[in-house]
Amino acid sequence: MKIRAVYPGTFDPVTNGHIDLIQRSAALFDEVIIAILKNTDKIPLFSLDERVDMLEVVVRDIPNVSVTTFDGLLVDFAERVEASVIVRGIRAISDYEYELQMALMNRRLSGKVETVFMMPAEAYSYLSSRLVKEISLLGGSVHGLVPEIVETRLQGKCRPPVKA
Repeated sequence: MKIRAVYPGTFDPVTNGHIDLIQRSAALFDEVIIAILKNTDKIPLFSLDERVDMLEVVVRDIPNVSVTTFDGLLVDFAERVEASVIVRGIRAISDYEYELQMALMNRRLSGKVETVFMMPAEAYSYLSSRLVKEISLLGGSVHGLVPEIVETRLQGKCRPPVKA
């Protein structure tokens, strides 16, 4: 029996921490679907199409990984694509508390899908998309924190503030 996993998120932008989890998930599961959430409550820095494009470039050499988008309930999406696992990254206790709530609610909504928590490599344990955007918007370097394509696109979107 093949095990299909879904790794959901907004990926705005994808970081090396995300890539670490994607690579490790690809080694554990037969298939990994990166599912980018169409979140209408947030205004992303990158459009949905841009995020799909960047992720497709970054994972193109991992044969059992694909990229798609979804909206609505994650468990409904997981069932629709016949995934039995949801992969979630945990960096800190604060992540765990939120993710535990979500995992328990997802279990209540669907007994067909299990949530697997994975910790990123230690080098990425502090890394978040929010921090990457903030650093980039303030003119700092995100080299080594994100894939090269993301770094280049961030430079195009985030002009450093003009010094008076």
